[in-house]
Amino acid sequence: MADKLTRLKSILAEQRDISLAIALADWDKQANMPPGGAKERSWQSATLTALAHQRFTSPEVGQLLEDLQSSAVSLDPDSDDARLLKSTARDYARRVKVPVEFEAEFAQVTSAAHTVWVKARAEEDFASFLPSLRRIFELRRTYAGFFAPYDHIYDPLLEDFEPGMKTAEVQKLFEWLRPRQVALIQAIANRPPIDDSFLFGHFDPQKQWDFGVEVLKRMGFDFNRGRQDFSAHPFTTSFGIGDVRITTHIDPHSLGSGFFSTVHEGGHALYNQGFFPGLAHTPLAEGASLAIHESQSRLWENLVARSRDFWVYYYPRLQIVFPSQLGSVSLDEFYRGINRVERSPVRVEADEATYNLHVMLRLELEIALIEGKLDPSDLPEAWNQAMRDYLGITPAALSKGVLQDVHWSGGTIGYFPTYALGNLISAQLWEKINQAIPDLPDQFRRGEFGALLEWLRGSIHRHGAKFEPQELVQRVTGSTITPEPYMRYLETKFGQIYSL
Repeated sequence: MADKLTRLKSILAEQRDISLAIALADWDKQANMPPGGAKERSWQSATLTALAHQRFTSPEVGQLLEDLQSSAVSLDPDSDDARLLKSTARDYARRVKVPVEFEAEFAQVTSAAHTVWVKARAEEDFASFLPSLRRIFELRRTYAGFFAPYDHIYDPLLEDFEPGMKTAEVQKLFEWLRPRQVALIQAIANRPPIDDSFLFGHFDPQKQWDFGVEVLKRMGFDFNRGRQDFSAHPFTTSFGIGDVRITTHIDPHSLGSGFFSTVHEGGHALYNQGFFPGLAHTPLAEGASLAIHESQSRLWENLVARSRDFWVYYYPRLQIVFPSQLGSVSLDEFYRGINRVERSPVRVEADEATYNLHVMLRLELEIALIEGKLDPSDLPEAWNQAMRDYLGITPAALSKGVLQDVHWSGGTIGYFPTYALGNLISAQLWEKINQAIPDLPDQFRRGEFGALLEWLRGSIHRHGAKFEPQELVQRVTGSTITPEPYMRYLETKFGQIYSL
């Protein structure tokens, strides 16, 4: 067994090296590459993707997994080796169904589409992006077909980002959440609006950047093993435990936009930096799922950085950075301002009370598109109508509507639901964290986040992808993903802010 396991690990390490090279090329595409490099980068992405796919789905890997299956029963089921075999067998069974030619074409199409989307969004030109979008959804339908029969055509797409989760399960959670979040928003709408005008004006971008970096360091982000750059859409990527990179987008006219994006991506990055070193160079050195990943980013962004306790320590420092803008604004005014609930068109700038509705809207449209019930050419109007149905507003521009997100240009259909699932998980974890660290608010008021990070490292981060997401949530919280803690959190927090 030992020789065959060693051989399997060697192949998986090679495949992972290629995959991380793909991630590096994608990071460069979004952070540094000139627009003229799009065509050749798409060829490079296609070549590397084909190599990674061929290496992982080779007959040798299949034979090794089969040979190791009987020996695996003697392993501790929670050991790294047992979990590696289980995870690899699951992924192999899926990936072997997808032709390498398809993987290469999909990589080439999506790599080129990203540059088209960036230009289309900047020019408010949906028509120029439509051919790419149409082709991407055609390819995603073809991809789903490789896994037929299925309960729902969206299931194979969701599985790529949230292993073990079914479309019907997500829809059930959202059906429970939607009326309660709508009721909360309506109750808030009947209260006097909160003034947040002091968050808008002119805020020097470099000072915003420097303040964000200071907070990242305090959170525990290791700049010896990571860096931050600019991109059109903030994201986090990793080329190994020792090289984790985040990007942010700073708006000189909006203080909150860049700061909360930085903290959000910092939460993702802390997860990537926290995997157990023994998992390095294996497929287990990654997040358990995108919902688990999102639970980390949303926890730091909202439950930490939008808390009053956080700003007891940091607000005086921020006032020093921007004295003319914030010098006469009290801590309570600032806290209420950064938590103002308002129906807005842009997901990444949405408040906690409305955020999940943005996700539900996207899930509805993705399902309609993948089922073929909605033609991509009709998407702008369908988007606007969904915004009216969910939030009672209509985006004033395509860049704040159907063109706002990078995801579809990258072919990540099935990704959006994980944002809302991450919100739910973050609240479940938060209740456990506060039980384990009862003086956490006092620590925040002193600018101390080490105990929180230590808990997350021990409970979530170190395991990487050893456990499937629902299993991990069950182990840590005693329950699979459930919406009740999140609604308790929202109703308590905004009930106090808006005196409901």
